[in-house]
Amino acid sequence: MIRFDIDSDISRAWTVPSAWYRDAESHGRCLDRIFRRSWHWLADGSDVRVPGTASPTSILDGPHCEPLVVTRDRDGHLRVLSNVCTHRGNLVVNAPCRLNELKCRYHGRRFSLDGTFRHMPEFGETSDFPTPKDDLVRIAHGSWGDMIFGSIDPMMPFEEWIAPMDAHADRMSLTAIRHAPQHDRDYLVQAHWALYVENYLEGFHVPFVHAGLNDVLSYQDYRTELLPRGVLQIGTGTSPEHCFHGSDVAAYYYWLFPNLMLNVYPWGISMNIVKPLAIDRTRISYRTYVWDDERYDTGAGSDLDRVEREDEEIVEAVQKGMRSRIYERGRYSVRREQGVHHFHRLLAREFGDESGSRD
Repeated sequence: MIRFDIDSDISRAWTVPSAWYRDAESHGRCLDRIFRRSWHWLADGSDVRVPGTASPTSILDGPHCEPLVVTRDRDGHLRVLSNVCTHRGNLVVNAPCRLNELKCRYHGRRFSLDGTFRHMPEFGETSDFPTPKDDLVRIAHGSWGDMIFGSIDPMMPFEEWIAPMDAHADRMSLTAIRHAPQHDRDYLVQAHWALYVENYLEGFHVPFVHAGLNDVLSYQDYRTELLPRGVLQIGTGTSPEHCFHGSDVAAYYYWLFPNLMLNVYPWGISMNIVKPLAIDRTRISYRTYVWDDERYDTGAGSDLDRVEREDEEIVEAVQKGMRSRIYERGRYSVRREQGVHHFHRLLAREFGDESGSRD
């Protein structure tokens, strides 16, 4: 296990050792200690708007995928359930559907839409059956606007985790917002998930990597605010037409630990969900919510595909640099890298005795 400390004084601190990004055991601990206990975007309310509907989803992808299903029962109650049949492990729901109950197509085991076991053929001679273990496990969930989140073993209540967004909800037209799936995209980045997060958490690279974005943001006025479990970056616009009404702000960039990014523009929200696939491979899922169609794809929130490709190129180059046996650790810009320093402190804190943050 790679040990590291991050000094609380950013002017004295050194970054995470490069070996940490190469260490398989550290990566596995991240998945178990952090991602398993984090809140994850699962679905949009429109996916299960009508009572008697179910929509399969998952926490993470690839080998770390946890299959789940979001349901709305006949009384209108929302549930997030394990999507794995309690008999032999088959997936219960394979596609969005409307139905009266959940039924496994492998051996016919049936469940109510709240996950309660109902019936199983050919089990009349099985003793001590059924038990609560035959129900589909219910997963903790919460909603913000029309966005549905879930966690297998939450490290904190949903309300506490989402609090920074609630505190600034007046900046957003949540009652008018709607999911625009035609603008959703998935990207595969050949890099460690934490390198992608680090890149997001500083505007330091914008003048060097994003020429187009740099034209609409005032680099000198770019500022960072640290949240208890996140970071808010505020991008000031160079032109009033690309800013929020009555404001000089062109974008609010929220990051909630460990892997959710909510980019708030005058037209709506572009969400980045960071999903580790392997120690050096990450899927980035863009989900788009719009409240002003006329302003969509303008200002700091324009040509997001190009901005993403530029970020991918630089992050993948950093991934190659982390393989170096010469480079070990770097220092932080006190003015520009407060968010990265805060992220590293949070990472170290999650590893408890095995890697800590020095105060």
